[in-house]
Amino acid sequence: MEIRTQVKAETAREMDRPGKIYVKGSYLFINEIKKGIHVLDNSDPANPKFVSFINIPGNGDIAVRDQTLYADSFSDLVALDISDPVNAKETGRVKNVFKNGSFDGGSWSLNETVGAINDSDARFVTETVTTNCEDTPFPISWWGGGWFFLADMASFSSSSAASSSSGGTNGQAGSMARFALHQNFLYAVGQNNLQLFTIDNPAQPQQSATISVGWGIETIFPYQNKLFIGSTTGMYIYDNSNPAEPKQLSVFRHGRACDPVVVHNDVAYVTLRTGNACAGAQNQLDLIDVSNASSPQLIKSYQMQNPHGLSIDFPTLYLCEGEYGLKLFDVKDKFAVDKNQIAHFKGMDAYDVISLGKTLLLIGKDGFYQYDASNPNDLKQISKIPVGKSI
Repeated sequence: MEIRTQVKAETAREMDRPGKIYVKGSYLFINEIKKGIHVLDNSDPANPKFVSFINIPGNGDIAVRDQTLYADSFSDLVALDISDPVNAKETGRVKNVFKNGSFDGGSWSLNETVGAINDSDARFVTETVTTNCEDTPFPISWWGGGWFFLADMASFSSSSAASSSSGGTNGQAGSMARFALHQNFLYAVGQNNLQLFTIDNPAQPQQSATISVGWGIETIFPYQNKLFIGSTTGMYIYDNSNPAEPKQLSVFRHGRACDPVVVHNDVAYVTLRTGNACAGAQNQLDLIDVSNASSPQLIKSYQMQNPHGLSIDFPTLYLCEGEYGLKLFDVKDKFAVDKNQIAHFKGMDAYDVISLGKTLLLIGKDGFYQYDASNPNDLKQISKIPVGKSI
């Protein structure tokens, strides 16, 4: 069956297995695991509306620069023109670049047989792969994927993902991101490497380099002129002041556990957790001093229940606790975070969260939430899009 001709806009459909998410302008993009992207009109956050579905076989990850959306499609990287999100169109494709790990067919659950594209005949070729923690963020029975959150730049100050010296406008990724944008480059992490793509011509990305990082690579978070890469065994820090040649500065080692990272000023916030796909026994929040990126130092560890994604709108830290909900902390005092918990919201299986300043986005097992966060001490739900909502 031909796969590469199936990327196209279709009529809207309900969410079944929601995955990674973008916010760009007034539109919301929610990944449907290995199938494509839901496009929603979010001009009224209290009443977001489905407008179309972009069919992208094997999709799990996305990133946006201006009017171009980048997505994995099994082993390919695809670029789409989303200037009219209802009629998104493919503009470019880099074939057979994601050879291993989560990008090789979107390996979303343990021992799941998945498809990859064979360039000679563009037919399904199946293989069994072993995934890492971020491939199965939720219990396997829920078939979880992962989430990305991107939004317009004016709302962000905490990440270099929010601006580009090339003149383009990016979004901002969440803590579970595997794609990142910096200047004229798209970065993509796999299980053991960092792939670089040039996007001087946004519609026609070109593969430029592959950098070996380590094993169990899960997430990437760009901040200023650094890349913070999370793995199952530690946090890697890369200098990307020359974005064409990121250079490793250091590695902060920890016991085996899932490891998303966000950074604000000289502090990296890292959650470690156990789970179905995460070996080890650590459920904690680590604060790490990265003022000297060549020699990161642990500030303090705080015990948590089962921490997943997190977001920082200093001094408020939003931390997802999986089935235990969402926690808010005041982190002004780095040595007393546990004593400064602002709130604990239960009743959702919280996976990842993004602070847009006055608005908070959260994805969980049962759907997508938006909150009024203008007063973190009085967080108020604006809307919810539940899984299975009728169109």
